[in-house]
Amino acid sequence: MTLSPEADALLARSHRLGADPRNTNYAGGNTSAKGTATDPVSGADTELMWVKGSGGDLGTLTGPGLAVLRLDRLRALVDVYPGEEREDEMVAAFDYCLHGKGGAAPSIDTAMHGLVDAPHVDHLHPDAGIALACAADGEALTEECFGDRVVWVGWRRPGFQLGLDIAAAKKANPRAIGCVLGGHGITAWGETSSECEENSLRVIREAREFLSERGKPEPFGPVRDDCLPLPKDERRSRAAALAPLLRGLASTDRPQVGHFTDTAPVLDFLARAEHPRLAALGTSCPDHFLRTKVRPLVLDLPPAAPLDEVSVRLRRLHEEYRSEYAAYYDRHAADDSPAMRGADPAIVLVPGVGMFSYGKDKQTARVAGEFYLNAINVMHGAESVSRYAPIDEAEKFRIEYWELEEAKLRRMPPQKPLAARVALVTGAGSGIGKAIAHRLAAEGACVVVADLHAENAAAVAEELGGPDRATAVTVDVTDEQRIKEAFRAAVLAYGGVDLVVNNAGISISKPLLETTAEDWDLQHDIMARGSFLVSREATRVMTEQGLGGDIVYIASKNAVFAGPHNIAYSATKADQAHQVRLLAAELGEHGIRVNGVNPDGVVRGSGIFAGGWGAKRAAVYGVEESELGKFYAQRTLLKREVLPEHVAGAVFALTGGDLTHTTGLHIPVDAGVAAAFLR
Repeated sequence: MTLSPEADALLARSHRLGADPRNTNYAGGNTSAKGTATDPVSGADTELMWVKGSGGDLGTLTGPGLAVLRLDRLRALVDVYPGEEREDEMVAAFDYCLHGKGGAAPSIDTAMHGLVDAPHVDHLHPDAGIALACAADGEALTEECFGDRVVWVGWRRPGFQLGLDIAAAKKANPRAIGCVLGGHGITAWGETSSECEENSLRVIREAREFLSERGKPEPFGPVRDDCLPLPKDERRSRAAALAPLLRGLASTDRPQVGHFTDTAPVLDFLARAEHPRLAALGTSCPDHFLRTKVRPLVLDLPPAAPLDEVSVRLRRLHEEYRSEYAAYYDRHAADDSPAMRGADPAIVLVPGVGMFSYGKDKQTARVAGEFYLNAINVMHGAESVSRYAPIDEAEKFRIEYWELEEAKLRRMPPQKPLAARVALVTGAGSGIGKAIAHRLAAEGACVVVADLHAENAAAVAEELGGPDRATAVTVDVTDEQRIKEAFRAAVLAYGGVDLVVNNAGISISKPLLETTAEDWDLQHDIMARGSFLVSREATRVMTEQGLGGDIVYIASKNAVFAGPHNIAYSATKADQAHQVRLLAAELGEHGIRVNGVNPDGVVRGSGIFAGGWGAKRAAVYGVEESELGKFYAQRTLLKREVLPEHVAGAVFALTGGDLTHTTGLHIPVDAGVAAAFLR
């Protein structure tokens, strides 16, 4: 995409500003540049504005993320502005100011940029700036900090009127380089892109220095002995124990993915005497509480309290939270308000342990936690020089249930079938397991790639998109402790587990008289015992979550078909096949479905076949190893070769939502082997 020099400079400035979390939060703020371009119709020079569009992130902004508007038309909207009571109508009017096709939808902050008389404008949400904006005497503190170089603009919901307010403040204060927006953030401007960036950074730097020099040392109060952080290993163990329960509670209205944070600022905040009071006040900046809800749920028990006692208390606090949130909605909802989106907390704070955050996917959950950390920083700054005073509840509701925010949600693409589900796949570093991991991730799941070989697991997790999409764990499925550690890693990464695929395995192909007891034990340890151990640990997590779940066994045609020279492998597969039936019968009352897939002849891409099994099976059948896949295909009814992707498709068919009433089933994926038909 060819851009103007102004737009290129704007993108570069945006990337620099967005790369530093001290400047603005994820997807927070917007930047703009004004310039001229040739009108393709008239051939005349036309004044344009390039501005970050709705929903983008400064740090990763690209050309298509910019809205391009004609300044003459944008400024003409002042003459038809119907007033604050109807200012939401102005967002639709921005569409009539667009220049050409493509680009992003203009955001609610477009007026702020277009109406301010400056070629370049930055609107940012730095913690230091919001601390002043949310201090009880923020206006006086702003003057003390900046003098007449930065002016105060009182709280107003983002929109056209706020743009007029900022424009008027700049006009009335010609020496000003920016302003602090009460309860919101900062805006700065400049004659050039570099000057604008320098002014933004200067406002942030001076606010940070002011808070540091002027602020008192312990704004959150003294440390509470009953809230001290647990040692790291104990803290993580306690977090892993609580995570499935908390995720289940946070998913009462709709499924959520979790994220856990135990950074020093979070633990220090929760260890201090004032954390209950401040947490109850909620967040303030609109970007914050849109992600975190108006306030978090806070556990009020000591970090080392018995887990049974903690579980009972969390369930009670969750009931109270839901009731209070519904009452908050009822207090402020009007006839035309959007429906309540859910009453579960997005942030749960556990003193001595850390913060759990939730969202529709891992990125949303992680960012919610980052936003609450921003809120902690804001509270720290405001309390250090004054008193934290967020905008009132009614204004928070107006933002949270703003029709423009609802419209933004409606524009989002529909969720994928496995969205908000967490899958753990064993043997996922290669072959069938790798194909399953790829398919589940493609359908929206977060995937825990479990494999004996760490480098293989890490490579697959990276292929799937990294930590927000997949995480790698090294696990030997014969080792109970390693399996527990794998599930602990899963619940700390994503909050819990919903879908487990028992795929790890080896194949030992020998005649009966050549099969040793060691061969038999190894085959059974990995697949029969390993599947049992993985399923048992999965069930612990799933029952604690209370969200149901899926367990899928990758068995084999050999589970029902008797062939020569294969006693250890086939007997183990028969064991797995019956585990499916046994567990389906036992776990149905918990909403956990247990099914199996019976592949055959998966040669290409298979780690088992590449590890020597293929050569042995080729010898049994008297064909070249390179021809084994074709040989298997020709003995099937469909005469088609089975690939790892076909097995992955069967796993998705069982777990993707259409077979909601199916459990205890085995699906053959063998291109048709009559001798293996299920009876």
